Amino acid sequence: MSASLERLAGLLRKEALQIMRDPSALAIAFLLPAMLLVLFGYGVTLDPHNVPLAVVVERPDALTESFVAQLRGTSYFTPESFLSIQAADRALHSRQVSGIVWLRENFTRRVLSSGGAPIGVFVNGVDANTARLIEGYLQQVWAKWLVARGRSLGSARGLPIEVEPRVRFNPAVSSRDYLVPGLIALVMTLTGALLTSLVIAREWERGTLEALMATRATIQEILLAKLVPNFVLGMGGMLATLVLAVTLFGVPFRGSLLVLTGASALFLLAALGMGLLISSVARNQFVAGQIAVIATFLPAFILSGFVFDIGSMPWGIRLLTHIVAARYFVAILQSEFLAGNLWSVIAPNAVALCVMAVVFLGAARLRARKRLD
Repeated sequence: MSASLERLAGLLRKEALQIMRDPSALAIAFLLPAMLLVLFGYGVTLDPHNVPLAVVVERPDALTESFVAQLRGTSYFTPESFLSIQAADRALHSRQVSGIVWLRENFTRRVLSSGGAPIGVFVNGVDANTARLIEGYLQQVWAKWLVARGRSLGSARGLPIEVEPRVRFNPAVSSRDYLVPGLIALVMTLTGALLTSLVIAREWERGTLEALMATRATIQEILLAKLVPNFVLGMGGMLATLVLAVTLFGVPFRGSLLVLTGASALFLLAALGMGLLISSVARNQFVAGQIAVIATFLPAFILSGFVFDIGSMPWGIRLLTHIVAARYFVAILQSEFLAGNLWSVIAPNAVALCVMAVVFLGAARLRARKRLD
């Protein structure tokens, strides 16, 4: 074995022993991803359920009762009856309810005479996204009630067209199935950057890195010794979050584990490259942690398409998302989990991840010097 390989093997052994003796690295690699996945998986949802809803029926009868029963039969709403629209409006203003459904006194007469009757709907629009969802849910309930009534009266009084929607890739229309795959990218971004930036910053603080630079080891060997163990830890954390996503949250996985592993390796190399680059700038753990959160976690959360649709962003922000590695990994993850091996999605995003990994690792190597200044 050459002297270079012997030095590299010794450095790798030294890094492995240091990781085993340092519980914080193991916590970042395994405990932090599990905690973030559980917190975000259960805490972040775009599907409002059991929305408190005020229902005002001015003249109760069989028809109005059947419509209210339709509201009560869905998991979207928790209807609460009010005697007057004024009382319901006060409840809406005080945020006791999120919306109002108003069946006026001529509701039944108009249903019987024309086959349909408008209903009054008022929605709290403070949260515009939730307001649109509530409005959509109410339209679904209204359409289902009209279809059920039309069937009970025969085709002559039924709706001329019955729409049967088919949702592909996410038939349950569950935001959890959409968000949890993106969470893996978010978790790997944070852990990958923290693993390298904090560990190297800690060595600067303790002076061990200075002692390492006094040896005959080259800067390439030092960087490789830092990269390989943290890469193994990061991939282990990725597999742990994958198991949690499938078993704990029940997210379907329709793709190839081999393809996902390859894409994850590319993304983790880019994240570790960002961490190495941060560690070359910040030699203090607190500063390194702050830079890692601001420069990696926040862009991954906001600009990756994890929560916010990139196509809805202004063109300038859309251009900015192209330098966020998580954007490409989120697209691959959502494809692998929900649709399968869509190579038209996987191939270009994998190429982009490969380019970003080369750029960040190359920048870290150019910035690294075997000097103390």
